[in-house]
Amino acid sequence: MTSQEGAAQATYAKTIEGAASRVLVVDDEPGIRAFIGRALNAASYATDFAATGADALRLATTGHYDLIILDLVMPDMSGQEVLERLLVARPDQAVMVLSCLADVASKVDCLERGAQDYLTKPFSLAELLARVRVRLRGEHGHSESPSGEFIRAGGLTLDVGRLVADVGQGPVPLTRLEFLLLRELAEHVGQSVPKEKLLATVWGYDFDPGSNVVDVCVRRLRSKLGFGLIKTVRGEGYQLAG
Repeated sequence: MTSQEGAAQATYAKTIEGAASRVLVVDDEPGIRAFIGRALNAASYATDFAATGADALRLATTGHYDLIILDLVMPDMSGQEVLERLLVARPDQAVMVLSCLADVASKVDCLERGAQDYLTKPFSLAELLARVRVRLRGEHGHSESPSGEFIRAGGLTLDVGRLVADVGQGPVPLTRLEFLLLRELAEHVGQSVPKEKLLATVWGYDFDPGSNVVDVCVRRLRSKLGFGLIKTVRGEGYQLAG
């Protein structure tokens, strides 16, 4: 651990519990960890660090983090493996991938595994902080809904309290983002919902992040609930089948 990382963790120790969002930075490069850590602490986020995949999994599964910033290239295991194992243990964990791998296949693979965002190196610190704010706003901006509340649209039933969907073949668990996207479509059943609106409502983006997170999330929902549930409206967006 570098001296900057130690100072960052000391800052967290002095933070009143619950007063600051916690971020775990996973990267094998000490300079990157220190650079991101200084920026996050200056923005009043509590920051922990991991230099290996094993350390990342240990910290992430024994503690609580509002966001994990994850590198893909590490000495002991790939970031993709960390992401997959982490989301098996904590399906609703918010993860932002930060990697030198800029090819489309890597981006799609991570998004399909459940990452909520993907930023490539070299990166703008201003953009990184903007995306962190968006992710954390999304995590804290949706309060728990009371159990027993249901949303019904066509043949779809959403259990708001349990984040479960049913299209007549039994309950299917959803991630928080999958649920929010499906709820947005259900509230506009029979209408096409533009991708821009879904990005703003579900992901909290007021700008185009340059990724296909909406399309990936729709693909996951179709694989879970059937390919006829969500229609693609060419040139517009998506529509829930009525």
